[in-house]
Amino acid sequence: MTNTLIDDAAQAGIDSFNKTVGTFPDRFKMLHTHMPGAFGGYGLMRSALMQDPPDGALDIKTKELTFTVLCTLAGDKYGALNHAISGMRLGLTLPEIAEGLVQVIMVGGITTWNLVGYEVMKACEEFANGTETSVAT
Repeated sequence: MTNTLIDDAAQAGIDSFNKTVGTFPDRFKMLHTHMPGAFGGYGLMRSALMQDPPDGALDIKTKELTFTVLCTLAGDKYGALNHAISGMRLGLTLPEIAEGLVQVIMVGGITTWNLVGYEVMKACEEFANGTETSVAT
């Protein structure tokens, strides 16, 4: 694999983060620094997925809700918080997030709420009320 291919794939990922999140998160910068090929593969996949129609099948707001519930189910508070706030910036509402989190409870049990869902809902309430949350990048 050539450096140009890796560099192009990594740049696609960086561009995708900047477009959808507004920044290139520190956690992914570290991956890029130490494993550029692995980040390039991830970046290429992310840039292909995080597109609105007609290039993507689902709008990015729906994808952010999907990532929010999947991250909550997996116990990834960092990911769930970031995806929920990104979704709210795109118009995701508190009732939509709450409904998605209840689906997580139905599949994963109340522990998903206790460990992650509650924190996500609390951060989203704060965001909706104009209190910017300190979600880490």
